[in-house]
Amino acid sequence: MLDATLKQQLSQYLGMLREPIELVASLGDDAKSAETRELLEVIAGLSDKVSARFDGDNTRKPSFTIAARARPEAEVRFAGVPMGHEFTSLVLALLWAGGHPPKVSDEVLEQIAALDGEMTFEMYFSLSCHNCPDVVQALTLIALKNPKAKVTLIEGGTYQAEVEERGVMAVPATFLNGEMWASGKISLEEILGKLDTGAEAKAAAKLAGKKPFEVLVVGGGPAGAAAAIYTARKGFSTGIAAERMGGQVQDTMGIENFISVPYTEGPKLAAALEQHIAEYDIDAMNLLRAEKLIPARELGGYHEVVFSNGASLKARSLVLTTGARWRNLGVPGEAEYKTKGVAYCPHCDGPLFKGKRVAVIGGGNSGVEAAIDLANIVGHVTLIEFDPKLRADQVLQDKLRSFANVDIIVSAQTTEVTGDGEKVNGLTYKDRESGEERHVELEGVFVQIGLVPNTEWLKDSGVELSPRGEIVIDEKAATNVPGVFAAGDATTVPYKQIIIAMGEGSKAALSAFDYLIRNEAPTEIAQAA
Repeated sequence: MLDATLKQQLSQYLGMLREPIELVASLGDDAKSAETRELLEVIAGLSDKVSARFDGDNTRKPSFTIAARARPEAEVRFAGVPMGHEFTSLVLALLWAGGHPPKVSDEVLEQIAALDGEMTFEMYFSLSCHNCPDVVQALTLIALKNPKAKVTLIEGGTYQAEVEERGVMAVPATFLNGEMWASGKISLEEILGKLDTGAEAKAAAKLAGKKPFEVLVVGGGPAGAAAAIYTARKGFSTGIAAERMGGQVQDTMGIENFISVPYTEGPKLAAALEQHIAEYDIDAMNLLRAEKLIPARELGGYHEVVFSNGASLKARSLVLTTGARWRNLGVPGEAEYKTKGVAYCPHCDGPLFKGKRVAVIGGGNSGVEAAIDLANIVGHVTLIEFDPKLRADQVLQDKLRSFANVDIIVSAQTTEVTGDGEKVNGLTYKDRESGEERHVELEGVFVQIGLVPNTEWLKDSGVELSPRGEIVIDEKAATNVPGVFAAGDATTVPYKQIIIAMGEGSKAALSAFDYLIRNEAPTEIAQAA
């Protein structure tokens, strides 16, 4: 199960344990239970601080708990074998149970310890899901730092019948006290924000005490990270406020066109961006959704951004990098069956449709790549494209057509996602040439039809938007509002690519620098400097 390299790495990690831990397994006679036993025996054999027992009586078999021997009441349970993307989660669970400090602030640890009330979490993940580890690791930390939190992390492929019984058709899926609580990726900060009723007020109070910035970047994706780093390097007081650090990159799996890096994955790149930001004197503020922009001309010197928690931040100049999100089909049934068969991430949710029939809507690169990915997992893929021909790169089209379990339908307008009230059972489309409506029986629909800019919050700001809702910018990334610049997927710049967003973010920062040195600073900032 673990090759020599992995065993060596794991042995080095286990050398960091500060106190003994115990693994307690509940096993059956099946192959997965045998794998679980083998894994735990290997782990226990690599450190004298780890012991393993196989006399657990949990109803989920296979499953096992991890806990410090001195504090068995604070434990986390894995149901299934946490390999693939979750091997790192397993290693961290071992380290944290053994007293190795997590890389979070004391403030966060205190917030976890202060959580009260009954908290029984059950979280479903797949081994190919790149969004799942963040949720697994967040809940693991909560379980090990607060004995009132009981957490079971369930590998959906091992518990397929349970997944179907509970209607889980997208991961990560988190249940709290038996009820669906969160669907999709959710960070530790977001989890604590939902559990701690006073968290939003505390966050707003912290913002209220901040002085105006010289540059405030709104959005934490590749464009925002580049802009913040460039302005900080120029010596300007810089803040970056994001609803989610990393932005949509967090939802991207394989990245093979980031020049000089042959291959990386979205979450890894997002983590690298955050780490790079941390190297500079940048005030990074996460979980802040911008709701309103009040230009400086209305305030007398500062632009002001108001956030959903009621707090606001001011700055001499702004760089808007709020990015984009997946475009919805906008047809009947899509919203009703979201996470019940309608999905947007083939890497995350594909394994839940093993052997089933699915459709992919969209014939661009993302749609064809999704269909290729799914063809290796599901029983059958139907690709539906609105245009008369696919728009993806020819090499991707050729690869897609090499699969025997793929049908391609072009000139087709999806008109409805159908279901039985509980989950998807098909979709209806109109043949754009004949006008005939047809129905395809399916268990899943993956939507891959492009992006929508996150700019609704700017509608009454005076910042010019294109008919598509993109921020209109010039060749220097300037908007029509003096001192306000923009970059990345939220703008009119063509070709929504990570590397282009980074370049545009850098350009916007340099333009902000040029603006600041040519315009006199308001008294408050000048005195603070």
